[in-house]
Amino acid sequence: MTEITQGVGAGRYAPSPSGDLHIGNLRTAVLAWVFARAEGKRFVLRVEDLDRVKEGAAQRQLTDLAQIGLDWDPPVLLQSERQEVHRAAVVDLSERGLTYECYCTRREIQAEIAAAGGAPHGAPGAYPGTCRNLTAQQREQRRRDRPPAIRLRAQAETATVTDRLAGEVTEAVDDMVLLRNDGRPAYNLAVVLDDTFQGVDQVVRADDLLSSAPRQAHLAHLLGLVQVKYIHVPLVLNTSGQRLAKRDGAVTLGDLRAAGHTTAEVMEWMGRSLGLPSRVACAQDVLDQHTHLRLTDGPWTFTPPSTSSTQPTGP
Repeated sequence: MTEITQGVGAGRYAPSPSGDLHIGNLRTAVLAWVFARAEGKRFVLRVEDLDRVKEGAAQRQLTDLAQIGLDWDPPVLLQSERQEVHRAAVVDLSERGLTYECYCTRREIQAEIAAAGGAPHGAPGAYPGTCRNLTAQQREQRRRDRPPAIRLRAQAETATVTDRLAGEVTEAVDDMVLLRNDGRPAYNLAVVLDDTFQGVDQVVRADDLLSSAPRQAHLAHLLGLVQVKYIHVPLVLNTSGQRLAKRDGAVTLGDLRAAGHTTAEVMEWMGRSLGLPSRVACAQDVLDQHTHLRLTDGPWTFTPPSTSSTQPTGP
């Protein structure tokens, strides 16, 4: 399997086109761009369109990213166009005895975890290994009921990564799905392959994904890929302390404009949330002040202007 690494390395932003980006998504995108540009790296975009695709969302996302001042190195990669490469990687792993067929439904997995009093090794929701050691006869019998997914036969119980903000992070590694039972590549497989293909060596994303980094690093190791460097940044939360979502009101750039707020205003709120000393009106202003970024104070609680006219001044 040949992958392409270009130039001096790259940062990236890789949204799913399931809808418009909200201010939390945009804040993470700005930080990914800033960390890449501050270190002289390329910055690439990837549309992760293997599922949850809403018509027109990808183009609106690109428009919003450009509106706040981001630029990127072309082309924009469509993840769906690389499915044959994803499947070829699974063939390679299978030939090395590192995969197996899984016939479990999500409900069956949840029931087995609950009956066992929790997943092995303390990983919430981790696959309990039900199909790991099925005999050929058992696989043939189960194949009559449903097509199998393909899971990784993990070679470690835990894996460790080093995050620039969180330090050393060790998490459980389970037998993650590589191909779903409809043949589509799963996220964890596609993301590590596509990062390498795009020359990405720096991944900046929200810290709710931190726990998935070690398992992705383990998969990258088994695929012979270089591990990326991680920077997991604080989330943006709603007033209930939950992860911000589009259902929380005027939180997308379009909604905020419709409520009478300019893009520069939105960027000003964002800059204050990052602890920057001077006013921010676009992404370049964040880059110019990147040495002052404050990313260790926890999440930023965002109050949509539909429920309050006063925006938070910091994390």
